[in-house]
Amino acid sequence: MAQAAPISDPDFVADAVERVGPAVVRINSSRTVAQNSPFSDRGFEQRGEGSGFIVTDDGLIFTNAHVVEGADRVEVVLQDGRRFEGKVIGADPLTDVAVVDIDADELPVVDIGDSRLLTPGEWAIAIGNPLGLDSTVTVGIISAVGRSAADVGIPTQRAQFIQTDAAINPGNSGGPLLNERGEVIAINTAIIRGANGIGFAVPIRTAQRIANQLVATGRVSRAYLGIQMSTLTPELRDRINDDPNSNFNVDTDRGVLIQSVAPDGPAASAGLRAGDVILSIDGEDITNSDRLQQYVEFAAVGDELEIAVLRNGEERTIAVVTGEFPLELVSG
Repeated sequence: MAQAAPISDPDFVADAVERVGPAVVRINSSRTVAQNSPFSDRGFEQRGEGSGFIVTDDGLIFTNAHVVEGADRVEVVLQDGRRFEGKVIGADPLTDVAVVDIDADELPVVDIGDSRLLTPGEWAIAIGNPLGLDSTVTVGIISAVGRSAADVGIPTQRAQFIQTDAAINPGNSGGPLLNERGEVIAINTAIIRGANGIGFAVPIRTAQRIANQLVATGRVSRAYLGIQMSTLTPELRDRINDDPNSNFNVDTDRGVLIQSVAPDGPAASAGLRAGDVILSIDGEDITNSDRLQQYVEFAAVGDELEIAVLRNGEERTIAVVTGEFPLELVSG
């Protein structure tokens, strides 16, 4: 494991865990699964477990959406052994963030940090309940920031991830990733199977933004253009232009190529086409698809975006009013 620079307090990990540990919980979920059998019409119970952390002293808890997905019953177990029935306020599979509520008060809570300030090489502390081993602590560093969902291997999600080499195992999901001061900077969410020291977490700023919508309305409203896209490179440009079956040619090797447009989506309604190359949005240069997705993610439904595109060698600006991301794409 790589070593971060020494800090003044050699007991910083123990101090952070002492402060935050009581606010880290185990989440047990269960659901009844239908059994297709000619001999019985009874279902069987499928169980899962993960982690979470308390953010308000009256019982709001952050965790992963996949920890509580499809659950008929959620049980929250505190570090002191108390058990509570949990109510899922809402879950967002596109960022893997969920909020659970328990009926309690005067609970221990975590301190929230600022994930925007992270740089690779900083200390990272993970707390959770991997493989049923409650209150397990692992330590490493921030290995990278801004990893895309495609980098992580889950392209169906819409989030920028923090990468860490602090050990994350099944059951850690939903638990906090802390900085050296014991502040929550992310929610542990994924690992690459077969790899050692490669774990991923959802930045806490993203989690807060999603959680605020879930608490307010029970769902997340997000902007949507309705395009499939790729970051342009000289290799991609040449491959498209050399393909006799391609329906368009590409005149540049920078920007984001629109490969297809969803029928009746916002982009199609505004007149964007397959083969257009997006150069900028609202005057900001767009050089890769991750930045474009992030820009749209932070827009509100109904915002008008001024999108500069290159079409047949000519640059033009097209105003696109964002729509709401279709629910069937979220569930699918």
